[in-house]
Amino acid sequence: MNLRLFKILYQNWWRGTPPAAPYKHIVQIGDPVLRQKARDVDPTKLNDVFIQQLFSRLYVLMKKSDAAGIAAPQIGVSLRIFAVQFPIKKKFHSPAMYDQREMEPIPLQVWVNPVMKILDYEKIVFDECCESMKGYTANIPRYKKVLLKGLDHNGKEKSWEAKGWSARIIQHEMDHLDGKFFTDIMDPKSLTCTVWDVVNRTEGRIYTTYMVNK
Repeated sequence: MNLRLFKILYQNWWRGTPPAAPYKHIVQIGDPVLRQKARDVDPTKLNDVFIQQLFSRLYVLMKKSDAAGIAAPQIGVSLRIFAVQFPIKKKFHSPAMYDQREMEPIPLQVWVNPVMKILDYEKIVFDECCESMKGYTANIPRYKKVLLKGLDHNGKEKSWEAKGWSARIIQHEMDHLDGKFFTDIMDPKSLTCTVWDVVNRTEGRIYTTYMVNK
């Protein structure tokens, strides 16, 4: 056995068997599932074990990561489901930004088979980040106001007329369901590593650990 073959076999053994989706982690850019157009969910299957497990994983990851939104493809499942949430103003790190960007509290909730309609075609540019591209932000243009219709976790129809930051969150998650990524529409020159200064101060020593946990 040559050295190269031995190295490949060892790496495959060390990595182990990939877990089955829905994952307990958020996949990162480059995973093919993020580029697939997600399939509609059969509303009669919402009580199936797999879908219930998917809901549970989304809830756990949303609370663990404090993410504003996570779509099913981000945990390895190409179905049209996403979860969203947002804190109240006093729990947000910048009250001034909260007002400037028209943020508002969003209770943790799931949307199934969501359909979005643009209500205001004016676009607002703010920086965004993504749990599937940890450690980076970029300036992204988003429509100012949208209407979202879909089902809740019980299959009940609901709608949401969202503006400002809430509308931005919805558009970000809808992109995930359509196999799109925020890098597709970003201002390329605005792409920023959020800890570039920390990397410099520590001479790169904490880069890997910090970026993975960020």
